[in-house]
Amino acid sequence: MKTIDDFNFNGKKALIRVDFNVPLDKDYNVTDDTRLKAAVPTIQKILNDGGAVILMSHLGRPKEGPTEKYSLKHVISYLSDAFGRDVKFADDCIGESAQKQAAALQPGEILLLENLRFYKQEEKGDHDFAKKLAALGDVYVNDAFGTAHRAHASTAIIAENFAPENRMTGYVMQAELENADKVLKNAERPFTAIMGGAKISDKIEVIHQLLDRVDNLLIGGGMSYTFAKAQGGNIGNSLLEEDKLELARELMAKAKAKGVNLLLPVDSVAAEAFDNEAKTQVVGNGKIPDDYMGLDIGPETRKAFAQVIKESKTVLWNGPMGVFEMPNFAKGTEAVAEAIAEATKSGAFSLIGGGDSAAAVNQLGFGNDVSYVSTGGGALLEYMEGKELPGVAALS
Repeated sequence: MKTIDDFNFNGKKALIRVDFNVPLDKDYNVTDDTRLKAAVPTIQKILNDGGAVILMSHLGRPKEGPTEKYSLKHVISYLSDAFGRDVKFADDCIGESAQKQAAALQPGEILLLENLRFYKQEEKGDHDFAKKLAALGDVYVNDAFGTAHRAHASTAIIAENFAPENRMTGYVMQAELENADKVLKNAERPFTAIMGGAKISDKIEVIHQLLDRVDNLLIGGGMSYTFAKAQGGNIGNSLLEEDKLELARELMAKAKAKGVNLLLPVDSVAAEAFDNEAKTQVVGNGKIPDDYMGLDIGPETRKAFAQVIKESKTVLWNGPMGVFEMPNFAKGTEAVAEAIAEATKSGAFSLIGGGDSAAAVNQLGFGNDVSYVSTGGGALLEYMEGKELPGVAALS
């Protein structure tokens, strides 16, 4: 697969699919710039070569065409500051204004197109829509790993309109694939995977794949209560996937058969309500009172998890250990992040898998203390499941 390092962009207009799907506050200010920052090196390399840059992305899930709160114009000031130059904006991603501005673009200039998802054709993978987008640039760069698992017009279909030598990966896409492969194909042992988040159903395939690869699998978060229930424990009002109890038992049996050390929480911080100020108590994981719900792993579990993590040489983490958005239920997630940072400092390779884990590790201040923080939640999970990603396959 060709990367941007294999290409000289001098005099070329590079059409780049970036992932600028960033959170905005009520005044449309960017509240987390991780994805914007990640795209800077790719854009800078093209500008340094003497090329021009046309950026396209989606933002949010607009239902009915153009919507103010999903307009990409809200990231222009951030980009202008990042590159020290005015970033031009086309109020459409296809059509006359986009065509005119793209045609007039000079080397060293940046043009940002309006939200691709203002057109339903984007998510439908419409070939005609993809062709109109492709006509704006000379070469195509996909740097949006977070959307690579979708066969959308701008992530997969568009590549057909460029010769193989004129379609390539940017630095974000390249780094995501290399770091995922490091964990999946070249993991140094002991290899520990930590799975959290709300539901087993979101992670079934990944857990199956990991049980063939890891030495330790630590399970926390909301999904752990389904395992506790499957073992005959009482979980009160905790999150439960009733239809996944048998699956939880199967996964535990598979771990045992494979010799994988499957660690489940031994205690929980349980609360009377889903509220930061709710009355809490620390209880055994299978002994949660009927009117309480588990919202975080308890102190004994934190210690046990941290011990295993610190002794690991490869660590993969996907999903928080509790409701980390509420300070009183963030201690488990923080303990895991801290242990991963310590393991990394001692020479382990650590990959934090997108979504809530990435948000948590950055929010808790450990983003620079781990080996790699992925920007692609769903895409990374599908890659780990062994699925072919349309956005990656299209570049081959």
